[in-house]
Amino acid sequence: MADVTMERPVIQTADGVPLKTKLRVTTRNNRLKAFGLVIPLLAFVLIAFIFPIGSMLLRSVDNSLLPSLLPRTAAALQEWDGQGIPDEATFAIFAEEMVAARKARTIGRVATRVNFERSGMRSTFTKSARRLAKVEAGPWKEALIKIDKKWGEQGTWTTLKVLSEPLTLTHYLAALDLKYDDDLSIVSEAEDRQIYVPLFLRTLWVSLGITVLCLLLGYPIAFLMATLPVRISNLLMILVLLPFWTSLLVRTTSWIVMLQTEGVLNDIMVALGLISDESRVQMIYNMTGTVVAMTHILLPFMVLPLYSVMKTISPSYVRAARSLGATPATAFFRVYFPNTIPGIGAGSLLVFILSIGYYITPALVGGRTGQLISNLIAFHMQKSLNWGLAGALGALLLGGVLALYILYNRIVGVDNMKLG
Repeated sequence: MADVTMERPVIQTADGVPLKTKLRVTTRNNRLKAFGLVIPLLAFVLIAFIFPIGSMLLRSVDNSLLPSLLPRTAAALQEWDGQGIPDEATFAIFAEEMVAARKARTIGRVATRVNFERSGMRSTFTKSARRLAKVEAGPWKEALIKIDKKWGEQGTWTTLKVLSEPLTLTHYLAALDLKYDDDLSIVSEAEDRQIYVPLFLRTLWVSLGITVLCLLLGYPIAFLMATLPVRISNLLMILVLLPFWTSLLVRTTSWIVMLQTEGVLNDIMVALGLISDESRVQMIYNMTGTVVAMTHILLPFMVLPLYSVMKTISPSYVRAARSLGATPATAFFRVYFPNTIPGIGAGSLLVFILSIGYYITPALVGGRTGQLISNLIAFHMQKSLNWGLAGALGALLLGGVLALYILYNRIVGVDNMKLG
């Protein structure tokens, strides 16, 4: 008996195109349209986030200045073993390029870069380049050491050797209060010169403290907003949102008026007899001012997530617990409070991330003892122009926040966090 092959009929659309092909084309076109709609968002993320972060990470390891301006010296120092000081040939190359850099007016850039790693080298470079222009012949090692004794020190040349590499970790070492020793070993800075690690720890603890304060103050406010009648809760909502309608600068300077020695709070305490006029409390230009002002500014970021979660909790839950014999405290802590944990997680994470990178408020009210790591990053970006160190500090801060976020996700779980 002959085999009969049954072919499935091809379903076609009205225009004669196979339905399978039509569906594939339609799905592809819909994906292209969806991608076209998100292109502006992707461009914004790329320009506002990815590119700046990538630029910061690149600057934190970039070390191309000395190899580009003194290329022959950099090549010679890469072959040097780092023991003693280089030979006469390396000194000759260095002297020749120093004179050329002075004529090209790039010696200042080299001097500034070396000075970031070894203080006092800027004047050494400019003086040596100026005097080398008058030296007609070698020996160059003797001539340079005669100009400045630092050229006879091993530490000077090991610093130049480190800076002769196109990429470097010197910025990250400095950000961790470490440095290269004269023999290229990594050592800690002297205790009185350690700045960044204590400032990182201060920033971490201050951010945690502000988060806890915002939670303690914001939880009752959100609870009242969620349980009181609509007329009163709407009024409370306006009061919570009111700071957003006021300039951040105005809010911060208002705290200066409130907290200064001759300010409103001190005047009230003196008038009530709580303190004498001679013993007014210093509450501004220190850590107290930073904590108070930042807590006030970041409090709405805790209240709003808490309120959005509390509003969804049915009052019948607590009433059911009370009807089964639970006391008000037991009903609250065993029934109501666990349901607000997603809001607590969202508000705490939001406040912590905002506070750990805050800049304006500590700069205005923090004084010397109330500064955070963001203020030092801004200093290196605007004043010292050590962008590499600023990039390393920013990268470490970003890495720390990501590490804490991962830890939070492992312990609490981001899936349990709700903003409404």
